[in-house]
Amino acid sequence: MSAKSRKNLPEARNAALARSKGPVSRFIARHYRHFNAATLLDAAKGYEGHVKAGGKMLVTLAGAMSTAELGISLAEMIRRGKVHAIVCTGANLEEDVFNLVAHDYYERVPDYRNLTAEDEAALLGRHMNRVTDTCIPEMEAMRRIEGIVLEEWIAADRATESFFPHEFIYKVLRSGKLKKLHQVDPGNSWLIAACEKDLPIVVPGWEDSTLGNMFAAHVISGVIKNVHTVRSGIEYMGYLAHWYSKSAKPLKTGEGSIGFFQIGGGIAGDFPICVVPMLHQDLMRTGIPLWGYFCQVSDSTTSYGSYSGAVPNEKITWGKLGASTPKFIIESDATIVAPLIFAWVLGD
Repeated sequence: MSAKSRKNLPEARNAALARSKGPVSRFIARHYRHFNAATLLDAAKGYEGHVKAGGKMLVTLAGAMSTAELGISLAEMIRRGKVHAIVCTGANLEEDVFNLVAHDYYERVPDYRNLTAEDEAALLGRHMNRVTDTCIPEMEAMRRIEGIVLEEWIAADRATESFFPHEFIYKVLRSGKLKKLHQVDPGNSWLIAACEKDLPIVVPGWEDSTLGNMFAAHVISGVIKNVHTVRSGIEYMGYLAHWYSKSAKPLKTGEGSIGFFQIGGGIAGDFPICVVPMLHQDLMRTGIPLWGYFCQVSDSTTSYGSYSGAVPNEKITWGKLGASTPKFIIESDATIVAPLIFAWVLGD
């Protein structure tokens, strides 16, 4: 093979792209050549290219990414303008804050697969809520944040005002009430980075979270008089539709200007991707571009009838993606994959 031909090999092109980047990116370019690893690199290059072309990126967070401390890499992505909106579960919204104020009280259980029912009951007795290998302390994390957020809920309720769940968290962060409680570098909090940027956040199904349950309890007990003090998921869809309509435009690449980077599945992914078919099919705003990039990182393998296990092409039939939309699916652990993709995009 000639020297010219060798330069056109995928590994040679990737090495050239990584030459000006840091050691993590160079490692990826050298070793990630096939299967899920190759798709990881292709997705990272697609993400980088989309943003460089002037596009925006919406990132969705399912699972327990905040407890996995994804903020260590995601916060920098937000600060550097590589993320323009977040859709997350209520758990991911609150657990970044829980970790911020109670990290020193968290406990890791490396042998969690061997826990007996009695072991689990003992954790419950100590108010340690287990998420795989990590236990979140109820009193130091959940109840501490409940008391601070409750003040904001009551103030809004008494003033007959209503705000989205993420707006209440933004209020708490901006009040400075948590600063003296920080137990991790605030630079590693994706919510603090998002708050500083006033990033749009959408939290579908927020009531399915610890703070959501606490809010419901305060409504039932009468502490909160108006259940609408915290705004709903339907209002969130309107909020997202307004942001998408205002922000989306065609790129010179021929794709839409807003990309979709999905971590995990479930409501965090399915809710926001539906905004495009809603705009097209229900509001007849057919001139609004489709999503311009799509990547899903999930350990939910392809399966029958599962949204999380559906291949990206299925989304074409629902009007969510186009036939030519760049599409990637990486069937792997997002706690491993996402920081590596972010490292490539950041040039680390």
